[in-house]
Amino acid sequence: MSIVIILLVIVIVVGMWFASMYNSLVRLRNQVKNAWSQIDVQLKRRHDLIPNLIETVKGYMTHEKSTLENITRARSEAMGAGSIGDKSKAESKLSGAMSQFYVVVENYPELKANENFLALQEELTSTENKISYSRQAYNDQVLFYNNKIQVVPSNIIAGMFNFKEEEFFEIEDAAEKEVPKVKF
Repeated sequence: MSIVIILLVIVIVVGMWFASMYNSLVRLRNQVKNAWSQIDVQLKRRHDLIPNLIETVKGYMTHEKSTLENITRARSEAMGAGSIGDKSKAESKLSGAMSQFYVVVENYPELKANENFLALQEELTSTENKISYSRQAYNDQVLFYNNKIQVVPSNIIAGMFNFKEEEFFEIEDAAEKEVPKVKF
């Protein structure tokens, strides 16, 4: 009788450990999804601000049509990107187009004095800061999650229930990692 009780206690303890490990994996996966949704919100805000910025500068930048077209094209690609890797590449391309845009703006002092432009620029700068913060928070969550599914013993449960590694949201090339030098 005591052997049955001991076996029953062992089964209960192993079951509780198993449930606890599974639940921690689910929590971490959900935290990654939540962190991604925070990035997604900021990216959508950025995408929504760009057409307003383009409309504001159209009258000033008549000779810079290609710059505006590059931004529009990059924005469309970013909005249509599916996976995190594709989104990362497309957003890097959009950031590059926006950096080029700000360099071109230097040639238009009257535009730099326009209140609408200044307000949109401030909103975009604020949004870029939120994207950077959200990207860092997301990547931290991905790191915690990926570590959890790779280390023993949680990797056993992760493998049994098909928990997959998540991608980091990274900036593409070294040139884009540098902060653009813009003077207004």
